[in-house]
This record gives sequence, C-alpha cells and structure tokens, in this order.
Amino acid sequence: MDKRPMNEMMDIAMQKVREMIDANTVVGKPITTVDNITLIPVSRVTIGFAGGGGGGDAGGSGIGTGFKVEPVAFIVIKDDNISVLYVAPPAETAIERLIDIAPLMVDKITDLLTKKDEVQ
Repeated sequence: MDKRPMNEMMDIAMQKVREMIDANTVVGKPITTVDNITLIPVSRVTIGFAGGGGGGDAGGSGIGTGFKVEPVAFIVIKDDNISVLYVAPPAETAIERLIDIAPLMVDKITDLLTKKDEVQ
C-alpha cells in the first residue's frame, strides 16, 4: 500500500489540475468566421478540493479534486468594434456586475474620447 503524506498528495492533485486547466481554458483561442468576425470564448472555471486522513499505523488518507468549466461569453471583434455576447445568466453580485459592465465602460470612454478629438 502506498503511504504518502497529505501535502504530497495535494501537490500531485494541483499538478494534475494545472495539466488539465490552463489560461486557454478561461480565455479560449480566437475563432475567425468567413465574415471576418473574431470570436474569443470566455469560460468560468470552478475548482474544489477535499481531503482527509486518519492517524496511527492503520490510518489512511485520501484526496479528491473536482472542477467545472462553464461557458460565460464570447468577445466579438468586428472591424474596430469590440463587444461581449453573454451566454450565461446575468451576474448575481455587485462585483460580478462591475466586471460585466467593464467592457461597456471602455467602449463608452473610447467613444467619448473619439468624439472629443473630432470636435477639436
């Protein structure tokens, strides 16, 4: 029977998660359509760990890891316009809402600065 310390099992579990999930899992590779529209998939990754162990000579230990990848949105780039197309339910917390509207705020500020330059 293989007896490994809990911290070694945690390290092995984290390494396996790193192998399965990388930055390309959250922000996917761009997809370009025949209409020259670029779509960049964005996903939410949720990871959970659980572990435990017993003491003494007969004690054992174990660890479990689970993760979920759910699509959230696509960043849509067409010509000079960038927008976000959501595929997930709307945000539930204030922080999630702020993150959701950040691209819209950047668009609005860019539009204002462009219009200001045109007026001068």
